[in-house]
Amino acid sequence: MTHPIFMVGARGCGKTTVGHQLAQALGYDFVDTDLFMQQTTNMTVADVVAQEGWHGFRQRESLALQQVTSNRCIIATGGGMVLAEANRRFMHDKGTVIYLHADAELLAQRLEENPQDNQRPTLTGRPIAEEMADVLAAREALYRGVAHHVIDASQAPEAIVASVLKALRLSAA
Repeated sequence: MTHPIFMVGARGCGKTTVGHQLAQALGYDFVDTDLFMQQTTNMTVADVVAQEGWHGFRQRESLALQQVTSNRCIIATGGGMVLAEANRRFMHDKGTVIYLHADAELLAQRLEENPQDNQRPTLTGRPIAEEMADVLAAREALYRGVAHHVIDASQAPEAIVASVLKALRLSAA
């Protein structure tokens, strides 16, 4: 197996943490589309959204996905990457898509415990727990629809990596 592996899911599900560990386990490269955009634009996600709106950000996000996709690479996507049908089709056709699923309460807890500098601006302006519930309600079908494998992301990162590796081995058999 040498094709790219795309990590999808809501923010806080562990795409970057698990993606790094998975890349090490497989000897793959790792790239995070949000970090790639920050490096290539010299702007934070919040800055891009402030200057170009969510539509402009989503366009940049789609372009970043295409630019970073290569064989033997784990790609952690932004939580909204699945909103564009073209992105879903691209990921599904070009590689293996792993959906890291966690419930809204756990996602909110993780985001509150580990606030990141330059974290994405709120989508709704509501408290994080309510926002995550709304985001999952709107995107769950998209995440599941694009995924080749759905992995329980409520576990420790090492256990999630083990689950992903098992799923990849089973699908390769």
